[in-house]
Amino acid sequence: MVSKSDQLLIVVSILEGRHFPKRPKHMLVVEAKFDGEQLATDPVDHTDQPEFATELAWEIDRKALHQHRLQRTPIKLQCFALDPITSAKETIGYIVLDLRTAQETKQAPKWYQLLSNKYTKFKSEIQISIALETDTKAPVDSFKAKGAPPRDGKVPAILAGLDPRDIVAVLNEEGGYHQIGPAEYCTDSFIMSVTIAFATQLEQLIPCTMKLPERQPEFFFYYSLLGNDVTNEPFNDLINPNFEPERASVRIRSSVEVLRVYLALQSKLQIHLCCGDQSLGSTEIPLTGLLKKGSTEINQHPVTVEGAFTLDPPNRAKQKLAPIPVELAPTVGVSVALQREGIDSQSLIELKTQNEHEPEHSKKKVLTPIKEKTLTEPKSPRVSPVPSHNQSPPTKDDATESEVESLQYDRDTKPNPKASSSVPASLAQPVTTSNASEVASGQKIAVPATSHHFCFSIDLRSIHALEIGFPINCILRYSYPFFGSAAPIMTNPPVEVRKNMEVFLPQSYCAFDFATMPHQLQDTFLRIPLLVELWHKDKMSKDLLLGIARIQLSNVLSSEKTRFLGSNGEQCWRQTYSETVPIIAAQGSNNRIADLSYTVTLEDYGLVKMREIFVSDSSQGVSAIQQKPSSLPPAPCPSEIQTEPRETLEYKAALELEMWKEMQEDIFENQLKQKELAHMQALAEEWKKRDRERESLVKKKVAEYTILEGKLQKTLIDLEKREQQLASAESELQREKKELQSERQRNLQELQDSIRRAKEDCIHQVELERLKIKQLEEDKHRLQQQEVLTALMKALFKGMKRSEVAFCPCY
Repeated sequence: MVSKSDQLLIVVSILEGRHFPKRPKHMLVVEAKFDGEQLATDPVDHTDQPEFATELAWEIDRKALHQHRLQRTPIKLQCFALDPITSAKETIGYIVLDLRTAQETKQAPKWYQLLSNKYTKFKSEIQISIALETDTKAPVDSFKAKGAPPRDGKVPAILAGLDPRDIVAVLNEEGGYHQIGPAEYCTDSFIMSVTIAFATQLEQLIPCTMKLPERQPEFFFYYSLLGNDVTNEPFNDLINPNFEPERASVRIRSSVEVLRVYLALQSKLQIHLCCGDQSLGSTEIPLTGLLKKGSTEINQHPVTVEGAFTLDPPNRAKQKLAPIPVELAPTVGVSVALQREGIDSQSLIELKTQNEHEPEHSKKKVLTPIKEKTLTEPKSPRVSPVPSHNQSPPTKDDATESEVESLQYDRDTKPNPKASSSVPASLAQPVTTSNASEVASGQKIAVPATSHHFCFSIDLRSIHALEIGFPINCILRYSYPFFGSAAPIMTNPPVEVRKNMEVFLPQSYCAFDFATMPHQLQDTFLRIPLLVELWHKDKMSKDLLLGIARIQLSNVLSSEKTRFLGSNGEQCWRQTYSETVPIIAAQGSNNRIADLSYTVTLEDYGLVKMREIFVSDSSQGVSAIQQKPSSLPPAPCPSEIQTEPRETLEYKAALELEMWKEMQEDIFENQLKQKELAHMQALAEEWKKRDRERESLVKKKVAEYTILEGKLQKTLIDLEKREQQLASAESELQREKKELQSERQRNLQELQDSIRRAKEDCIHQVELERLKIKQLEEDKHRLQQQEVLTALMKALFKGMKRSEVAFCPCY
């Protein structure tokens, strides 16, 4: 049943004409034809400016209107010159109106020139307006427009007659899908998904003049998918954006050809990085590559458009901003996929099964599994050769090769638990003999007073832009002995990489704790790059080295430093650097075969307080720190022994002064820690107080909402009862309406029967009267003949008597 709001009127207003010749003995008539139904204006005088002032209307519903618009059904107006004496019609010209121009809002009338005009010397025009009006009352002289029948031909032939503006996505709430194109040809189901996987260098979008909220700002990505606004989970850190990869999917009912036209019209998906209601930057992902002309790729497997897209700040040209270098350009990793519904369900099940069998320590919340294991593998926990105070060391079962070696090294080098609790176990680069104290009897090594405790982490994020013609099962492998372990670090398990695809690497995060001097760290990073090997693991043959990526670790030293507090409240520094480097082929020419995106972080925990580390004899060959002096110092002479500087009063006074300074520094640090503890306790109390206030406020609001929910439930129950009453009343009304219609039909039939019988009686009476009249005429004719005969007989009889008298003998 079509509601009133769906009933419309197509109203064509024919107002007046101009530039017509004068023909006093003729009239002008305009006939309008739409979908086989024809209406006409009243005849008007054939003058140079005829006044029609007529509205013609067709009744139609919205669905039929949509079909007519898709098929471009025209409204044809023909102008005739009418001779009132002979009723002859002479065609003057015609006008074709486009139904798609009709709108529900009032529009100004336009002048339309007659086509194929008979009056060649005159440019005759008629002023016409076309509009859609809500049908509140059906007019007497209106016609019901029929639904537009489907035209013959296949889908491409249909598309040739479609207006691109009419190919839009319409939500079907009952079916839970978006319909694109005419309903007759929406026979296929598709799933379109957009995944935002990662982002880098987002801090480049924040100019120095922009003011962010005073509180911790929240950033998120926003885009519109078929009219649906989508945002991902907000994050706070632009330098290291940490958010869960999210996929938004919609179901589509359409056909491949119609969907290709729609994607050609909606050729780009725009994604914004927002802070509140402000857009910090945007990028556009082209969608035309999903369905290429003549391609049947979607029938076999999903089609995707994915990669790292550069974010541009708004109004860059107006702000006259300098271009951002390519290596510092802010990017967002996006994947747009389109597939037939149910074509890739098996791979999703396999990914889900793999996630269920992952170890507990590596599980992470994943919104949706992505094709080819992308984003399904969470980052591995940080590999730290030495546990902190509140952590238990990893077991041998779930540790990597470097962890196993570090664990073995820890067991060999920690006879004194007190010494091992405050100093990292793996001391990285060997210290020069001029700055380090000598090893005494192979039992202790000295850490230089200027050595710092560093933590260096490497995150090999993804591989993309593969140039090899075949898919590879890749793992990455690297080794850097300066970090205290020569064992290779490898990503595991192998992941499959194809062309035009970005794959995020599993188990690719590793962190190293070590101690060295800052200038030695800088010198090593400048001299020795990190070489990352790309290996192809093949089950049938030997592993193949495909290429090597060269990572210059000194780049992290030039990045901006950020301050943070360590576990013991000490001040620490962190530097982070992200980059994409090419992977160069290992054999043959130096061609790029792929790109590797990585992030490295260097954390400086300050000076190492413990000056000596005791090691066992078995570990002296393993530790990279232990070095024997190349040459022993010469034996001192007796005069030098008598004048030993350590025995002088000045040296002892200086030593006491240094010890007093250290004691004062310890006292000062303890006082600062106590003040910090007092401040933290005050903040905790204030936080608890405000938390209690918020909790009471939340309870109050919950109570209010519970009352409102009860009222709403009661209102809903009343509405349901009223709806039931209205439904019953409507059914009763329909029943009475049907009874009245049947009674009216019955009375009308009886009336028609009585009229028919009366007509038949009248005809019969007329026939009887005609027969009587005919009989009377025949009787009259017969009597007239009898009278004539009688007269003739009388005359004859008289004559005979006279003759008899004349010839009688007696006379």
